[in-house]
Amino acid sequence: MFAYRIYLPARYPSMPRFWRNCTIAGAILLLGGCAAEIAYNQGKGLVAQGRVEEGMAKFQEALARDPEELQYKVAYIQTRERAVNSYAEQGDRNASAGRPDAAESLYRRALALDSGNERSKAGLRALDAARRRELAEAQGKEDAANADRVAKAPVESTLAAAYKKPISIEFKDVSLKQVFEVISRSSGLNFLFDKDVRTDQKVTLFLKNSTIESAVYYTLLTNQLEQQVVNANTILIYPNTANKLKDYQEMVVHSFYLTNADAKMVANTLKTIIKSRDVVVDDKLNMLIVRDSPEAIRLAAKLVAMHDMPEPEVMLEVEILEVKRNLLFELGIAWPDSLSLTPLASAASGALTLDDLHHIRSSTLGATIGSTTINATKQNADANILANPRIRAHNHEKAKILIGDRVPLITTTSTATGFASESINYIDVGLKLDIEPSVHLDNDVTIKIALEVSNIVSQLQTKSGSVAYQIGTRTASTVLRLKDGENQVLAGLINDEDRRSSKKVPGLGDLPLIGRLFGTTADDHQKTEIVLSITPHLIRNIGRQEIDLSEFSSGTESSLRTRPEGMSQLAARSPLIMLAGSPSPQPILPDQPIPYNASSAPLSADSEQPSAAMSGSAQLRWDGAQQIKVGDTFTLQLSMQSGQPVTSLPLAITYDEKVLQASGVTEGSFLKQGGAQTIFNSKIDPGGQILITGTRTNKNGATGNGNFASINFRALAPADASAIQLLTAAPVGVGGSIIPAQAPAPHMVQVEP
Repeated sequence: MFAYRIYLPARYPSMPRFWRNCTIAGAILLLGGCAAEIAYNQGKGLVAQGRVEEGMAKFQEALARDPEELQYKVAYIQTRERAVNSYAEQGDRNASAGRPDAAESLYRRALALDSGNERSKAGLRALDAARRRELAEAQGKEDAANADRVAKAPVESTLAAAYKKPISIEFKDVSLKQVFEVISRSSGLNFLFDKDVRTDQKVTLFLKNSTIESAVYYTLLTNQLEQQVVNANTILIYPNTANKLKDYQEMVVHSFYLTNADAKMVANTLKTIIKSRDVVVDDKLNMLIVRDSPEAIRLAAKLVAMHDMPEPEVMLEVEILEVKRNLLFELGIAWPDSLSLTPLASAASGALTLDDLHHIRSSTLGATIGSTTINATKQNADANILANPRIRAHNHEKAKILIGDRVPLITTTSTATGFASESINYIDVGLKLDIEPSVHLDNDVTIKIALEVSNIVSQLQTKSGSVAYQIGTRTASTVLRLKDGENQVLAGLINDEDRRSSKKVPGLGDLPLIGRLFGTTADDHQKTEIVLSITPHLIRNIGRQEIDLSEFSSGTESSLRTRPEGMSQLAARSPLIMLAGSPSPQPILPDQPIPYNASSAPLSADSEQPSAAMSGSAQLRWDGAQQIKVGDTFTLQLSMQSGQPVTSLPLAITYDEKVLQASGVTEGSFLKQGGAQTIFNSKIDPGGQILITGTRTNKNGATGNGNFASINFRALAPADASAIQLLTAAPVGVGGSIIPAQAPAPHMVQVEP
């Protein structure tokens, strides 16, 4: 530590006030600069000891004291980047070695230094997904299937419950009408037939321990028929022909806003895989608009999710070193190598005459002789020219570096009329490096490298007066495959020149030993080598997709409809909202299975009010502010009361995104009753929709009254009445049974300017 004392007398007659103020300001600047330098040196020492966070704090302190010093800023940025890359690499190694806790700690240390580090975020997501899979496996097959069902958030209905009912039927050569009569009596469903359906055609069907859904599906499949959901308990049957499909099949229009993929490429994929004809590409917004059946839209959503993934990025740390060695040794005596004699003019005439030449003597003859030089020189020079660029490049994208000059090359063009014009072209001379990385799933990086080092050897003058250059070039091209953080050094681009020159007195200079006294010798040795060091650091890699995205059923060649398996697939395609009094259609949520366009039909065919079957339903209600101002934030709670045990609850909420902005969702205490562990997921769509799913990991359900979730909103624009509405909810009871839910009225919020 340094201590400074500055004595400034209060009154000093010989020092004007201005100069006293300048002295004080200079002393303050001196103290601040010294303190910044001390903090910087302490930071370097801490980093060398491995205390990176403390060292970075010292660098920040130095920057705060002297913001104009670029050295402090460069040290801080480089230290942070190296530390983040090191923590992320160690986290990946620990995750691969089966040490998730250590990996999570390292990822969080990296994010503490750089909150936007995508590699650490991806590592945490992978650890979270692995823990969820382990949890699902530990709870058994039944709980795993339930957790997967809740994660996908299908909204089941009374139709789904009816389709799950067990049935065993055996028919041989009976009419189609009789088969559906038996199914209708067993399930309570109504079946309507198109006028072109032959209800008297013979059907043979043997099903034991099956379900209503399987019976309907295979009966329709074997008789070239299709179905259309009319309401909660009515199904329309029609022939599976092109004309009838146009008349009955519901079409859905869905827009996909792409973040990473190219809209035209994704459009070609949709046209090839699912044969969608109505696909519109908006290049300006990088958006796709697709009109097709609900099954096709659902498959399109999965295909878009496969394409629209962040592109891998890699940071290439390059060091280019040019090492020059120059050794010059010169020793000897450079004797005069010429003697010039010149006749002198006479003093009388001032000019040289023929008579003067006849009377030449030593006094009329001038002599000129060169100088004698003793050379004793030894030079030994080493020069290192280092370039250390850091390049961030996308996958399969070229990155270029040029360190040198652009030399003008002037060309003169003459015409037959004598007109001459000049044109200037530029030649890149120096160090040029072209790099193209390719990132692999195993964190390897393949790098195509093209290195060129050039210099001007000499300059030539053409007859026309144009200037040309002789350029010496050394090039190297190769392909490397390196692991993340692995260093590779490329060397051997050597230019070695050895010159020996001598100047001697003939005869005497060739004598041994004493010949050095009658001549001089120069030995000049020059050697230049180019060394390239490259180290890749992954910023973002390709994320391995889950199995439900990388492989999924797509129906048959003629139909995209999938056969029943596990839960009711038809109900997942055509769910009817189980909310009493809910007037809104089923929303289409991004990155989720796309439901059928549900109508607003009530649960009971007789009345729009909840029927008697709803007496044991779950009750949902809103609690929150109803009057706020623009810019204010408020929390809206969704509470639930149920007399039946609830194990999970998926729901969807809609709001006006032009008036309100959802900023976060917090899990409440309802599902956590009894200290149970829960899986709680939420997704906020910028289009004004929120998807929330919550499930208990044990088999026991939660009952009573409590807060299910809290949603934070921010008011964006004034509005007399903005509605926050619950669209869908399907509480799941013990054993997977669906508990009817009664929806609350929309929560109205008045936003004042």
